[in-house]
Amino acid sequence: MTAEREGHADGLPVAEQWYDSRVVGEGLTVIWEPHVLPLLRANIWHLHTPGFNLVIDSGLGVASLRGCLPHLFEGDCAVVVTHAHLDHMGSAHEFEQCWAHSAEPLGAPHLGALRRGPLSEALGLELDGSPDELLIDARPHAEYDPSAYKLSPARVTRQLHDGDLIELPGRTLTVLHLPGHTAGSIALYEQEARSLFSGDVVYDLEPGEQLLDEMHGSEVDSYIASMQRLATLPVDMVYPGHGHSFDGTRLRELARDYVTSRTGGKI
Repeated sequence: MTAEREGHADGLPVAEQWYDSRVVGEGLTVIWEPHVLPLLRANIWHLHTPGFNLVIDSGLGVASLRGCLPHLFEGDCAVVVTHAHLDHMGSAHEFEQCWAHSAEPLGAPHLGALRRGPLSEALGLELDGSPDELLIDARPHAEYDPSAYKLSPARVTRQLHDGDLIELPGRTLTVLHLPGHTAGSIALYEQEARSLFSGDVVYDLEPGEQLLDEMHGSEVDSYIASMQRLATLPVDMVYPGHGHSFDGTRLRELARDYVTSRTGGKI
């Protein structure tokens, strides 16, 4: 991924391409923003079935998803927003059909920021590093001003609840309400494929890392219950909101470790 240098005071170059993607499996592609630092670099999952495009989460909204990847909006399409943090709902307002849990404030989103300090304050999360550090290393076009970043409200056209079915041509996903990271965090479970699109409820961790449960809107007891539920779910593959995919064995290990760390006991 290359970028051309521009004469801005912040020194950010202009990216030739804002989004990158990789085919993961039949009808499934993962999309990401390579010029976003890892803290905010979220996965956008595109599930394509004959006649329908389902997009799971929508990135930061720094660059228009519709403008850069118009094929996501062809024919019938919808975005499912797993939760209303900035790195997951940024382009949700571009979709005519936007589906999310009622507890997530997509219509009146929280403040967002592309600098470490203001973002830490907005999320209620202690972040190491300089508060002035930008969390992008390029700009999508020459006129883009990172300091003007804000989330656009998205109109939720379908409120999702635990147990709801999202029926696509040839595939069915079940909505799981898994609060803890946020009050309305959801995951999508495909029982036939034994796969889980987990949002930020769970993702793989490096040694010393932990799931984020001390942010504004987080609630540890709810998170414990959600992870106990996931520990017994028949899952072979997890497609998370951040980082790489992992198998069901790792999911159960992450769930057990979280519950043990917060309760001192076992599942």
